[in-house]
Amino acid sequence: MRADAQRNRARLLAVAEEVFTTKGTTASTEEVARAAGVGIGTLFRHFPTKEALLEAVLVGRLERIVAEADSLSQVDDPGEAFHTFFARVVGESGTKKALADALAAAGVDVGRATRQSGKDLARALHKLLGRAQGSGAIRDDLGVPDLVALLVGASRAVEQLGADPDAQRRVISVVLNGLRPSPPGGVTAT
Repeated sequence: MRADAQRNRARLLAVAEEVFTTKGTTASTEEVARAAGVGIGTLFRHFPTKEALLEAVLVGRLERIVAEADSLSQVDDPGEAFHTFFARVVGESGTKKALADALAAAGVDVGRATRQSGKDLARALHKLLGRAQGSGAIRDDLGVPDLVALLVGASRAVEQLGADPDAQRRVISVVLNGLRPSPPGGVTAT
């Protein structure tokens, strides 16, 4: 792909994500093209359907989450890195869910579309979680499938709270506190 075509594609993806985040997934491809400063033909050369554009935005978001997990797994404080990652993923989950729901409604196999980025995410989560557990910040009996379930559950809880940021922070804090190891002699839930 030529450099200008790569720039156009990257610009379209960034603008599409912004448009779909602010206006919802029902926003038109014409709105995306207009906001990106390109013609609709340029958009369709890169993404032949709206579903292809939504899929590329979703995969791009997942790839950024993986990159963030990889980056955070290198910081000096693994517990803080884990908490930062958890809170950010839960806080941004609404748009990801809307994209996945729109794709599923259009008949796109979201699992197939995100298979590779899902594998990459599991690998990155394993490393991030392992470092946090190794530092004593996160309980040892938690595995990546448990973590994914907690991310999904906390995301649904935050979704139910609407736009109340204090309530969202409270829910995330409750979940993160439950992930801390019990103090010596403390009671652990089973």
